[in-house]
Formats: sequence, structure tokens, C-alpha cells
Amino acid sequence: MISNRCKNIKPSAIREIFNLATSDCINLGIGEPDFKTPKHIIEGAKKALEEGKTHYSPNNGIPELREEIANKIKKDYNLEIDKDNVIITCGASEGLMLSIMTLIDRGDEVIIPDPSFVSYHSLSAFAEGKIKTTPLNENFDLDLEHIKNLITKKTKLIVLNTPSNPTGKVYDKETIKGLAEIAEDYNLIILSDEVYDKIIYEKKHYTPMQFTDRCIMINGFSKTYAMTGWRLGYLAVSENLNKELNLIDHMIKIHQYSFACATTFAQYGALSALKGDQNCVKEMVNEFKRRRDLIYKGLKDIFKVNKPEGAFYIFPNVSEFGNGTEIAKKLIENKVLCVPGIAFGENGKNYIRFSYATKYEDIEKALNIIKTTLSS
Repeated sequence: MISNRCKNIKPSAIREIFNLATSDCINLGIGEPDFKTPKHIIEGAKKALEEGKTHYSPNNGIPELREEIANKIKKDYNLEIDKDNVIITCGASEGLMLSIMTLIDRGDEVIIPDPSFVSYHSLSAFAEGKIKTTPLNENFDLDLEHIKNLITKKTKLIVLNTPSNPTGKVYDKETIKGLAEIAEDYNLIILSDEVYDKIIYEKKHYTPMQFTDRCIMINGFSKTYAMTGWRLGYLAVSENLNKELNLIDHMIKIHQYSFACATTFAQYGALSALKGDQNCVKEMVNEFKRRRDLIYKGLKDIFKVNKPEGAFYIFPNVSEFGNGTEIAKKLIENKVLCVPGIAFGENGKNYIRFSYATKYEDIEKALNIIKTTLSS
């Protein structure tokens, strides 16, 4: 009775690791800030509850929040996005789903970096699309010429994630601009996952939408404001792309029959997040940088590893000791949770992902366990 569509989707390996967590484990597996949601955001949601804002919102979200998101995009990238070209989603995850389900038919091709976040493969498969992977090199760079060679008449989407999960890579302006030029030249759309756009250390974030209208921007509140459980994200498209494809109206059809709307009072919390003091973000990012420096210093003496430039993940090559699955199992047995790189694609098989979104002291303990485990 179960559909083949459902049978063919594999459970998330990240979620499986999350379920292994016990009170005596050091959890370097899950990608979730360990900070509390800032107080002014909670107060914004509480005020909305007290005012009775507990009913349906418009399908695409409360207009005040969509307007504030448009203001953010203007401030960050000097782009004019109409609030009516923004949809508030139930997490950035829904934004990805809406984009793929709206654009991909059976047999349509989606180009996805390998390794990359697990949802891109599964959502494309759920839409019965054909996945074409473009392998990242040892520095996690994109090969734009390889991407061009993958393109056929059936190609519709190129997925981009910067800063990247699982690699921590932040792509530079030249790469983003080059990808935008490919989208223009081949009449494709870039699905740009930018949920870590504020968690950057030494570099700067660029969005493909700065260089092409052929982009769907996906973002959210989970990572930047430690709001993972609030399940609030958004997507935005340019006026030109929306006019060409009537994208927003088509996405709303799927959204209204599956989610109806994002939680109304939570949207007012997100509005407080954007309008309030941003020092909470700066403080969190400064702490992530401190942890990044610690875990990189500790791991580079054990593995071949690139220094993360953004997000809160580090992705060492462990092939000197075994494949990623073997090493992850050893570490999990010794109470350090991590994710085998194969979860993010075939090209990640010799890697493991650590999240450093946990206490500094726990990272210190984990590093000692890793050294002891692999030296025995």
C-alpha cells in the first residue's frame, strides 16, 4: 500500500545520529545552535499570543514580516524585492520543498554539489527528478566547467548552498557570479540556500540574486537567531522571474494545501528578530568563531582538514584511518556523535562532519576522545 515515492526516500542519517544522543554523549552531530532564542524575539511572540494573534495568517505570511524581509534584502544586497514576492514558510526546509515541487517534473534534471546537505537529493527524488552531482574538489570548490558539461535540455535547477553544510565553505564573488552567468546562458534557475548567511567569519556572503534574476533565495530564522524549533523560513524571487513563471502563485498552491500558513504568532517573533537589536547575532557568531578556531586547531593535527569559513561545521578527511562510516562508528561508540560524510553524497565517503554548535568545554573533551580513540 505504501507508495514507491515514499519507499524510495531514505531517512536522514543526521536525524538517525540525533536519535542516538544520550545524556553522556558529546553531540557534535546535529546542526543546531545551542543558544537560547533571544529574549526580545520571545517577547514578540508572547505579545502576539496575548493580543489573540492565534488564527490563520495569509497563506504567504503576515505582510509586516514580508515587508521586513524585503527591507533586509535591500539592506544586505541593495536588491529591490516586493513583499508579494516573498513567502513565509515552515522553515527553510519548506522553501526548498516548494521550489523543487513547483519546478521539477519526472525526469527533469537537478544539478547538486557533492557533498551537500541531505535534503537536496531527497526532495529532488521525491519530485521524481533526475539528480546530477558535481563533485567538489579537496578545497570544496565548485567546478563551473563541470557544471556546464552536465547541462542538457532537461536541466532545470542548480542547487547552491553558501555558507555550506557540511563543508563550511563560503563561495567567493567570482564563483557566485560565474554560476549566475551559467543560469542566464542556459535559462536555468539557481536554488540558493542561504540559511547561514550571517554566520560567516573572515569572508563576505554573496547571493546569486545580485547577478541574475534567475534565482530563488531560501533563508530562515533557525540558524541566525537560534529559532530551530519555531520552524520559520522564507523564500524570495525577483519580479522578473515571477512575471516569467508566475512562481509565487504556483508555490502558494502547494503551500496552502500542505501547510496553509506558517504559525501566526511565531511570525511576529520573527518580525521582532529582524527589527530588534542584532548584537545577539554578533555575539553568537563571535562564539562560533572561537569554537571554530578550537576545533580546527585540534583536528588539523589528526586529519587533513580545511578551515571552515562559515556555518558551524567542519568536514575533515579521515581516509588515513579508514572511511568516514568506520571512523564515525568508532567515535560514536566512544560517546562523540558525528555524521559520516557519505550521508552528504558519494564524494563525502572519506569524510565525517562535526558540528561545533556546542559548548567550548565539550569540544575540548571531544577532541581528547578523538585523539585517544584514533591513536589506540
